[in-house]
Amino acid sequence: MKIEIYSREAIRKLIQGEFPKNAAVISFCSPPKTRRAEEVRVCFEPVCDRVFYIRIPDIDIEILGDYGYTYETYLAEADALAAFIYDAKEKGCDILCQCDYGQSRSAACAAAILQHFEGRGIDVFADYRYYPNQLVYHKVFDALEKYKEKNTK
Repeated sequence: MKIEIYSREAIRKLIQGEFPKNAAVISFCSPPKTRRAEEVRVCFEPVCDRVFYIRIPDIDIEILGDYGYTYETYLAEADALAAFIYDAKEKGCDILCQCDYGQSRSAACAAAILQHFEGRGIDVFADYRYYPNQLVYHKVFDALEKYKEKNTK
């Protein structure tokens, strides 16, 4: 399973070109009340039917309350995302993680997946191109660990 990180611009170019045949996409977008006018959900329907959309702002734990979130409510779909990731892995899919700039939410998600399955999430944190969102990383990693524990008993 290959894990790749994309920005909105890069994924749109990939959609118009040679989109991977056996891919699953995790696509992050900011919610309507926090996004800029040009930030809308990327449409994957013409090229990929295995897509998990997540609408959360790219924020840190210190300001969750300012956006109306608690730790429990931010990325509330983490458990469903973990099931999606495991399903994609079982089907032999590569996973494409995408967010607005391809640096924070998508990088954090990719790091969590790599850490969970291969023990090398640090590779993403060590890459100067990325600034993984710590909150997203921990929510996804914890959900993957919980999914594994629940489904291997």
